[in-house]
Amino acid sequence: MSMDIIQFAGILVLTTCLAVVLGKWIARVFTGEKDTILESGTYALLGVDPHQKMNWTTYGLALLLSNAAMMLLGYFLLRIQQTIPGDTLQRAAQTPDLAFNTAASFITNTNWQAYSGESSLSNFSQMAVITFLMAVSAATGVAAAGGFIRGLSRRSAADIGNYWVDFTRVLYRVLLPLCFVMALVYVWQGMPQTLSADAVVTTLEGAKQQIIMGPVASLESIKHIGTNGGGFFGMNAAHPFENPTPLTNTLHMLSMLLIPAALTYAFGTMIANRKQGWSFFAAFLVMFLGFLALVYSAEHNGNPLFSSLGVDQSHSTIQSGGNMEGKELRFGIAQTSMFAAVTTAATTGSVNSMHDSYTPLGGLVPIAQMMLNNVFGGDGVGLINLVTYVILTVFLVGMMIGRTPEFLGKKIEAREMKFIMLAVLAHPMTILGFTAIASLFPASMESLANMGPHGFSEVLYAYTSGTANNGSAFAGLNANTPFFNLTIGLAMLLGRYFTLLPMLAVAGVMASKKPVPASAGTLSTASPLFTGLLVFVILVVGGLTFLPSLALGPIVEHLLMLAGKTF
Repeated sequence: MSMDIIQFAGILVLTTCLAVVLGKWIARVFTGEKDTILESGTYALLGVDPHQKMNWTTYGLALLLSNAAMMLLGYFLLRIQQTIPGDTLQRAAQTPDLAFNTAASFITNTNWQAYSGESSLSNFSQMAVITFLMAVSAATGVAAAGGFIRGLSRRSAADIGNYWVDFTRVLYRVLLPLCFVMALVYVWQGMPQTLSADAVVTTLEGAKQQIIMGPVASLESIKHIGTNGGGFFGMNAAHPFENPTPLTNTLHMLSMLLIPAALTYAFGTMIANRKQGWSFFAAFLVMFLGFLALVYSAEHNGNPLFSSLGVDQSHSTIQSGGNMEGKELRFGIAQTSMFAAVTTAATTGSVNSMHDSYTPLGGLVPIAQMMLNNVFGGDGVGLINLVTYVILTVFLVGMMIGRTPEFLGKKIEAREMKFIMLAVLAHPMTILGFTAIASLFPASMESLANMGPHGFSEVLYAYTSGTANNGSAFAGLNANTPFFNLTIGLAMLLGRYFTLLPMLAVAGVMASKKPVPASAGTLSTASPLFTGLLVFVILVVGGLTFLPSLALGPIVEHLLMLAGKTF
């Protein structure tokens, strides 16, 4: 166990160090005035004016319409895949409902896959649709964070920047360089990067075996750095081509946490208060450590029923070797638990094990982190979601002490609180609403591999993952049906834009406000006390909202497991 803790500590220390380096660079990307020749050429090609000052409505509209256009392009290519030459395996086009789900999934940074990548998509589709949408959806999230931070930091301004400038700079200066270097490292570690669709080899027994290949390394790099998560193969990061060594497994985790962590430092730099950025990072870290401890202890202890059955001859209450069902022996309990905590904290969705095979409490952790949607979070949107709760906490505390709430020297008033509440309520309403509809829909039973509370958890996980733009799944649910493709696709779109756009509105409102001088009653939001209050509010609001649904799923399943009943 001590070695496991050293592994955890090493990854988190590296994340912190890298967050400082990248955070400084991201802040320079958002505050720099000069564009490169490549960026200027891109503006000319798109026909946009990089000097245009955008208020929040223009900024949000540019984001929304560009995303809609790219989603339609992805949908179109998936629908005509069979007619595009070059696929020696002649894979069929996706059905209308599946193509809608896939296009919605990858443009919203969700990367939910109701299909198996190697059997459903050609190499062209993997590059022109999947990898492309992975890059632009991540750039969209980080660009939105840039405009959001700029709005919070400005005084009496009418704009929050230019979306096209933010998007282009993030793509060219942050994502593409990082992904290029990481792809080379992945190739060095043994990941395929080829345009060949397959290879036929002779096994040691003399049989012929077909091995599917393609541009895996490039997809894997943006998959994790962009907090995307979709896999080239159906087994995702449990497949040896996607995750061949312990080093790649570690790099995957560092990549997922990299930009969400770095944005807290960039935030502090851009508002000229790095202590504030570290306060946000601390809030992320405290919640992450709590969830990591829970999933690791649950999987390390395993299923207590094995001891009562005499399987564990030591008569210990801890399952010998831990719960290894659905896990790769080469990663073990520690790296698997850490990966599960990281991928759902950063809303990436990449998996190196099957979450459906976790113990009830182990499976609760991924669901709970996605429900809170505030533990690091995805590229850009994680920071925005945290600030949503920062302002909510400031408002609640301000009302308790009887003075007007203030954040970053500006008063929090009724207009911005309406936007805040819209963003806060859209997340649980989408999750619980679609879960309730699916639970009542007769055909849902046919898609479940398990009944009882575990079956309910499978449905709950699907809509939580879709709404939180995560993309991982309890694999016991067959979601490739018209009903699930359409409803989960809608959940992805609502979860992305009904939380993102209201917060851009908040940034626009805050940018136009005049600062107010601090007084003795001003609550510092960069102190350990406020960090504790912030974490408390997030957990209380999340608990009050989602505890009943968790009680029907993993919690009751855990209690029944202790009573000797499994599902």
